[in-house]
Amino acid sequence: MAGIVLGKVAFVTGAASGIGKATCQILAREGAKVIAADRNLIGAKETAASLKNQNDHLGVLVNVNEKETIQDALEKTVEKYREPPSVIVNCAGITRDNFLLKLSEADFNEVIDVNLKGTFLIIQTFANALVDRGIRNGSIVNISSIVGKYGNLGQCNYAASKAGVELLTKTASKEFGKFGIRCNTVLPGFIKTPMTEIIPDKVKSKVISTISIGRFGNVEEVAEVICFLSSDKSSFINGASIEVTGGM
Repeated sequence: MAGIVLGKVAFVTGAASGIGKATCQILAREGAKVIAADRNLIGAKETAASLKNQNDHLGVLVNVNEKETIQDALEKTVEKYREPPSVIVNCAGITRDNFLLKLSEADFNEVIDVNLKGTFLIIQTFANALVDRGIRNGSIVNISSIVGKYGNLGQCNYAASKAGVELLTKTASKEFGKFGIRCNTVLPGFIKTPMTEIIPDKVKSKVISTISIGRFGNVEEVAEVICFLSSDKSSFINGASIEVTGGM
């Protein structure tokens, strides 16, 4: 059976681990040619090498807050596939947690720089490439967080960055619709990733008590939603924010 993104070229940031890696795996399973992008080049290449039909995929270095590395990744993509990717997924993100009264300016700036500015730079660079070539039927999927909707203790920088991602996406959806490019946001809840492994067990138990399904989510459960939004199955979904939280 043909996959739902068969033949599409997909660019995924944060691809070395977590939701980004799972997204690469699901997109490849469904027939996409995947560019796995990460600031950890070894991890990005390992992800690309692990995918079905290995030669169809590419691992590249990207620091999402550095435009030069993004442009270089776009050029490598066009060199290999002869076209820019029509699917762009922004999974790259970091945390630098602390209570607001103790949070350093450097930690605040770094989270905004990677999570929000990085998403902006990826969108701008790759959407421009699609528009310049007249390629329609594009899909941009940005990863926000349920924390960006409700806030969370010790994460004012992360929550602010993810709230920004959601509204950045909604605005982009209004601007890009006429070019045939859809933009949507996925808001994961608490998902088993390297980012949540550091949460103390006592805190994890408290969080689970707020989730009606009674557990943390798996990265594959988020990646399946991302794949759907990347496909033509979601052709009339634009500017949406989809929560994947297990019912928090």
